[in-house]
Amino acid sequence: MGVKGLQSFVERCCPEACVTVNLREMARQHVAKNQQSCTSTADMTSPTLVVDGMSCLCHWYSCTNWVCGGQWMEYLDVLKNWVEAFTSAGINLVFFFDGVVEEQKRPEWVKRRHRVNRDIVKIFNYIKERGEQPGRQLSCLPSALATFTPLALRSLGQKVFCSVREADYEIASYARRHGSMGILGQDSDFIIYDSAPYLSVAKLRINGLTTVMYDRQKVCRNIGLAVTQLPLLACLLGNDVVSEEHMQHIRNNAVAAYRRTNPEPYLGHPQGQLVLAVAQFVRSLNVSEEEETGLVPRSLNVSSSQSELLKKGICSYLLPGHKDYELVDISAPPFAFEKHISPEILKACREKHVAAEGFMVYSVVCAGVTECSNSLEDEEDKELPPQALVYKPCRQRVYGLLLLLGKDDSSVDVPAIREWFVFPGNPLKEADMVHPAPVNIPCGEPSLDLLWFSSGPEVSALRLAAFLAVFDCLDYSDLHGEIGDSLLAALCLVTYVVLQVQTLSEEDVDAYLSQAVCLRLKSPLELQRIELPLLSSRAVQLGSLYVRGLSHLLGANNASGCPLPSAALMPWHSFDGRLFHSKYLLAHSSVEKSELLDSDMSCLSQFAQLKEKLVETCRKRGRLLQSRPRGTQRNLQPPPGARYRGTHSGFPPRVDQGWRGETKRGLRHGQRWREREEVWREQSDYENPGTEHWRGGHGGGGQSFVSCPTNSYEGQPGTRNQFRGRLYHNRRRY
Repeated sequence: MGVKGLQSFVERCCPEACVTVNLREMARQHVAKNQQSCTSTADMTSPTLVVDGMSCLCHWYSCTNWVCGGQWMEYLDVLKNWVEAFTSAGINLVFFFDGVVEEQKRPEWVKRRHRVNRDIVKIFNYIKERGEQPGRQLSCLPSALATFTPLALRSLGQKVFCSVREADYEIASYARRHGSMGILGQDSDFIIYDSAPYLSVAKLRINGLTTVMYDRQKVCRNIGLAVTQLPLLACLLGNDVVSEEHMQHIRNNAVAAYRRTNPEPYLGHPQGQLVLAVAQFVRSLNVSEEEETGLVPRSLNVSSSQSELLKKGICSYLLPGHKDYELVDISAPPFAFEKHISPEILKACREKHVAAEGFMVYSVVCAGVTECSNSLEDEEDKELPPQALVYKPCRQRVYGLLLLLGKDDSSVDVPAIREWFVFPGNPLKEADMVHPAPVNIPCGEPSLDLLWFSSGPEVSALRLAAFLAVFDCLDYSDLHGEIGDSLLAALCLVTYVVLQVQTLSEEDVDAYLSQAVCLRLKSPLELQRIELPLLSSRAVQLGSLYVRGLSHLLGANNASGCPLPSAALMPWHSFDGRLFHSKYLLAHSSVEKSELLDSDMSCLSQFAQLKEKLVETCRKRGRLLQSRPRGTQRNLQPPPGARYRGTHSGFPPRVDQGWRGETKRGLRHGQRWREREEVWREQSDYENPGTEHWRGGHGGGGQSFVSCPTNSYEGQPGTRNQFRGRLYHNRRRY
């Protein structure tokens, strides 16, 4: 949520309400005040700060690389240091994350998703043109960051909640009910709520624990309103419940009246005049009339539908203890599949969800809806389908686990789940209706209650079988206990993706598996030091696809009764974007397996075991992996002075030979590369006369490498522009 223009108004036009505070001193004063007043609602042991986790994500993810899928191990260290800065000052933290998207706010959610998609198009164009990551001005958080951050904080011993309604409301309500010292976030709605002081995470200086507090009382004095009038002001200005368009005529009239009563030309920011004009209009309304009609004054002269919308918007700000709180509809919506699920399952779903432990299952079982935000996907790459479609069969089986287990064939009235998944070409005008699919468990189909609540070795085997069946990997049950749980999960995920994405090559699989095997040997510092000679847009999408797959592993594990420990499915134990990208470049340069596996014998052995299992499983299903090494984009134009060093880059010292195939593994293949290189050079010279081809220098040896792109599925020579144009007419086929 957020009030249109209010934050900028306070910062630009009401500087006296922006107070710099030291959180250590603020915590000390908070404790002293509570000891004097002896309030029963306040936490007397130590001051508590309620944190809006969603507002903090872009501030927490400060890792250098965001485009390759996330530097998760480094990110976990960032969170750990952030938390320790507060706990060392004696401040308790309570984190809230969005657990649902309320349907009344779905249009705004869709609008934001389309806006991010436009940025993602620019990001991929930048990568394909320059072979590097764009700057922070054009950035996008790694996929699934909001999914795994609550679990990361839980692993650090923090108290974390996922909301069952609007998260801002639950944050403000919790802070007011528990007498918290403040709310840390970046949302102007926290000025409107009559709750704890609102502290800016954007202005936070973690080393000194200083930030800016937006003083609600001073804001009210500046605009001449009482705190109880702020919700109406927010709705007239526009928020996620009452859009700007609905109240445009009221704002126009308010500005006209303000100019009549203030003939002096307004010299401040235009948004300042608008806020002051609407505030003057709210002051002019009859208070007794407002009380008589229930929140919405008659003098507003709006239609009945607009009046109801305003009432809904105002009620969204009324917290327990407010004089009009009884007007708020607090009845919980009915469970979507109540007649298909036992009361015990419904209760467990809600409890796990609130405690940030039950990803996916609550929204499906209790609300009948699930959504997924933007992913880093290249809409011009026709070889790789969107992650939403890749994992759709997996989700259908998860829905089947939750809704069909233990039911006979007469249960044909199970309604479909509404999916709001963002991907290129999806207009998001309405939800996709997706039906559950039965799960083939060879040892029978137990009830969901048995899977979730029973114990014993037989039940443990059932849980594992249910989990593996979701990914069509029942053949891997014998690996449970033989290899680590993280590796077993990675093998299931890669196998599933290979079966779903026919264009995935042997080199792609080698990159996925070698990354998973080698990660356990890397420290966060070593991962940070990996230098990539350039970025591949295809590897970027494959990294995002993998991380989204990890979230589906988590959902399937929850639905199956948790046969694997949740920690084994966390990305900081199984994935690093930079490491994967380096392995992708190595695998597609046809290096020896020993170089791909860091010359570590244990990694080589583990890799061989996993790949043998994967190839065997795929062969049984008629899927044969093919070697299809490909180069990266050729005519890159890095900014002046840019250099791509080879030290710790993921390339061997003789990388130029790898690209030309001059390894023991592929001399004949290398000859083909050299022949193609000549063709590409001739074509590029013809299409780009006078253009100097960029060659990225590699560290120390004076060597260079030339990207030799394979631009089509069959590996036929051609420029990237030809490839794009040839398939552009298929742009929206998904």
